[in-house]
Amino acid sequence: MPKLSVFPKCYMDELCVNRTMSLFDWIELAGTLDVDGVEMYPRFFESFEPEYLERVRKHLTRCRLEAPMMCASPDFTTPDSVARRTEIERQKQMIDITAQLGGRFCRVLSGQRREGLSRNDGVRWTVDAINTLLDHAASSGVILNMENHYKDGFWRYPEFAQDLDTFLEIVNQIDSPWFGVNYDPSNAIIAGEDPLEVLAAVKLRVVSMHASDRYLERGTLEDLKRQDGTTGYAKGLKHGVIGRGLNDYSKIFSELKAVGFDGWISIEDGLNGLEELRESVSFLRRKIAECF
Repeated sequence: MPKLSVFPKCYMDELCVNRTMSLFDWIELAGTLDVDGVEMYPRFFESFEPEYLERVRKHLTRCRLEAPMMCASPDFTTPDSVARRTEIERQKQMIDITAQLGGRFCRVLSGQRREGLSRNDGVRWTVDAINTLLDHAASSGVILNMENHYKDGFWRYPEFAQDLDTFLEIVNQIDSPWFGVNYDPSNAIIAGEDPLEVLAAVKLRVVSMHASDRYLERGTLEDLKRQDGTTGYAKGLKHGVIGRGLNDYSKIFSELKAVGFDGWISIEDGLNGLEELRESVSFLRRKIAECF
């Protein structure tokens, strides 16, 4: 049976920008939800020192939670080779932290779709970077899970490999038990693609999943593309309570069940507060029980 973890969309500013909430505070709040773990993000941490990380690990244990995945956002598509090497070294650090917290997955991405970036360079740099990381991941017991991604909240440009064709060109070049796919159906919608068609293309590589529901408060998907180059998420794009948006979770979970998926499902929701997040948890618990 898949396990549920949660990612605090509703508290990103509090945790990452103005620091009015600590990671320990968030872990305690997550402990009041019917979930098995919390998904980590590099900006949640006050420090990467071993003593601090050990305090985090112990706090997770006290709250009966795991930290299955690090939602890292490496940017491998910069034309600066020194910067790419820095991103690789930073990702190694995220792998180490994932392992220290007892986690199993550390997210990888391609990087930003910068102006002037060719498809050939973006694919090549990403594949080279991930292949470089595989030995380190294996020695740490951590799987690199590449997400069909939209945009990190602190990036200027959207994901280079946002479309399925580019995503598959990268994924299909990496053959390792320490690499898989983190499937996100909402990001497929934002890319103008059918989430079920994306799942059909990657389902045999899926090792983890992000669960959310997206809707456009105003405008169209084409309007999103015109906002490229703006730091943060596009205006008008909203996370909603899971089960009330565009994703068909009965079909998604049935497809995953058919290929034997038994990994972690991480909830990205709660933009309007903890109670909406609680509703999403309840919906997914019911749907998992029905489909798995």
